Amino acid sequence: MDHVEQASRGCHRAALDTVPSMTTFEEWAALADERAVDGLRLAVHDAGKGPAVTFLHGYPSSSPDAVPLFERLSGAARLVTLDLPGFGASAKPPDHDYSIHGATDGLEAVWRQLGVERTLVVAHDYSVSIAQELLARRLEAPDRGATLTGVVWCNGGLWSDLHRQTIGQQLLLDPEHGAEVADAMDEAALANGLAGTWGTRRPMRTEESHGIWRSMEHDGGSKIAHRLLHYVADRLANGARWSDALDRAEVPMRFVWGDLDPVSGAHVAERLEERLPGWPGGRRLRRLPDVGHWPPLEAPDELATAVGELL
Repeated sequence: MDHVEQASRGCHRAALDTVPSMTTFEEWAALADERAVDGLRLAVHDAGKGPAVTFLHGYPSSSPDAVPLFERLSGAARLVTLDLPGFGASAKPPDHDYSIHGATDGLEAVWRQLGVERTLVVAHDYSVSIAQELLARRLEAPDRGATLTGVVWCNGGLWSDLHRQTIGQQLLLDPEHGAEVADAMDEAALANGLAGTWGTRRPMRTEESHGIWRSMEHDGGSKIAHRLLHYVADRLANGARWSDALDRAEVPMRFVWGDLDPVSGAHVAERLEERLPGWPGGRRLRRLPDVGHWPPLEAPDELATAVGELL
């Protein structure tokens, strides 16, 4: 790495320490450090010093969802996040074979490039499957990659049989018309879909829904929205292995769960309550009765508290 590139990344790291919560997608993307992983360009953010915390975003959003959490953890940890393949400011080739396994491979490659040897993981929605795949890999090969010091989970399909697809997802998953639905998607349709997954603690801000739309629309990403729903099939194919990893992994965990989420809400929290007594120690569930699908945006204080407990 030459001195100019080192200086540029140093400026990005310093800027990330003071990013305000209403940062636009374009402002956030401009701070990214581009990393090449298996021929794909990934947008990565890495800021601060101390124990590493890696935030993994959900579908259809991207890494700006980490900003409220990062605000609260600034100065206490090294903060790492990335736009997963096909999302945000990362590359979105329309013919790429997107998968949870591929996204996990990309994450592990980024950790190697950044020299992250130990990290706490915060996983939301789509990325709970990445976190489960990480746990499974480490059960199969304990010395593999970065050590997971803890996992904070929020609203995602931990068990495929409990996942409830939205109407929009059902349309996108239609094998005959899904591509047409993705091609016709616009900001109003997305905002309407997001509103149906939001809780009652506060209204979703226009800036938030617009930011998610901009992250999708960037570089043609909304046109592959149907392809990024691959995780539904991935969860069915890997359900037993990922459930086993969640049951067996002796990693401290927190579950910060919005009950009002129609996709993975109270019905998932109820199963978590059933399972907690039989799981390894160091796991706690905090249910949020007025929060929907988006704890990173709706309940960043509770999420930061959970991270702080594991740090």
